[in-house]
Amino acid sequence: MADDIEPATLRRITWRLIPLLGLIYMIAYIDRQNVSFAKLQMVSDLGLSEAAFGLGAGLFFIGYCLFEIPSNLLLERVGAHIWFARIMASWGVVTILLGFTQSPTMFYILRFLLGVAEAGFFPGALYVLTLWFPQAHRARAVGLFMVASALANAVGAGIGGALLDLDGLAGLRGWQWVFIATGIPAVLMVPAVYFGLPRAPAQARWLTDAQKDWLARTLAAERGDDGASDHGNPLRALTDPRVLALCGAYVGFPLAAYGLSYWLPTIVRGFGVSNTVNGLLNVIPWLLVALALWLVPRHAAGRARQQWHIAGPALIGAALLVASVVLPGAPLKFAALCLAAAAIFSGQPVFWSLPPRFLTGASAAAGFAAINSIGNLGGFVAQAVVPWIRDETGSDLTPMLFLAACLTLAAVAVLAIERRLPGR
Repeated sequence: MADDIEPATLRRITWRLIPLLGLIYMIAYIDRQNVSFAKLQMVSDLGLSEAAFGLGAGLFFIGYCLFEIPSNLLLERVGAHIWFARIMASWGVVTILLGFTQSPTMFYILRFLLGVAEAGFFPGALYVLTLWFPQAHRARAVGLFMVASALANAVGAGIGGALLDLDGLAGLRGWQWVFIATGIPAVLMVPAVYFGLPRAPAQARWLTDAQKDWLARTLAAERGDDGASDHGNPLRALTDPRVLALCGAYVGFPLAAYGLSYWLPTIVRGFGVSNTVNGLLNVIPWLLVALALWLVPRHAAGRARQQWHIAGPALIGAALLVASVVLPGAPLKFAALCLAAAAIFSGQPVFWSLPPRFLTGASAAAGFAAINSIGNLGGFVAQAVVPWIRDETGSDLTPMLFLAACLTLAAVAVLAIERRLPGR
């Protein structure tokens, strides 16, 4: 019976926790990325250049960065069920309001507020997973959780083009329908999150006493044996050189990911397809991302050193981004971009297994938030700089060279940093 308690406990936690967190993340990601489709009409309606629109879209990440750490510290105090419900309610309302944008200034303000509203969910979910999964199983858990981002991009791409084609329905433009229809699910999910997400394993009615005891003992033993530390004042984690190094290394991953996902609909439109076909074609790369997010963490599990499961996919992704520039013909370019998307995302679950190797408790919450918030400034750079490169060069694919260079630097940084972390 003792030999069965570990797999039985992990299966139950996975089936109870990951689908709910994944659904929240999927809705969040759709609400974050719907701007890439709305852009196809909003640019002309609001009288913006590509660069000006990209700046507005990127303001999301400024609000996100500024409020990420306070949000995660509040989460650690009040519990995920309360804080995630608040996050969903606020970001759903702001997304719906984006559908009624009347001016560039209103667009900029609402995108900033969307970042403020959503701040804390992703690093908060990573922190929550450390309360439920032992270290050896976290990369796979994070991978399954992050599959939701791929599914979100696939669903968002599939419906984004179709919503644009509702242009004129009820007197609204297609881009307005994109925001309204994708904001409503977040508001509707609030009760399910509040009542369906336990604050901690000890409050989970669906775990037996024996399973709760096994999990508590396992996590306590890890905190004592692996060199992880709680800095007392969680804000001290922000000055830990290892946290700062991971902040810098992580920037390249969101930069490449958001740059690619933001720009893909525009690239595919250049193939001469309709909005609906554009959306359907954009489903393909995200299905490959979902598969890669399942395969790579699974392959990494149980290996003593996993740095090449982070750096390897990043280097492959960088090479594929360059290939998308030099390969001839639209089909080959699109194929390279699809594979690049899978590579860029696939190593990130393993990356997020690094902070808990030296952080625990409130320090882990602060560390996750710091790494994610600073790293996600790469998203701001992607949505502000990539369109600027496009305006300056007149090319849809030249910006991919910039993304490839940043991703290569991130891979090299991970290889250097991992050597300085406590062993597994």
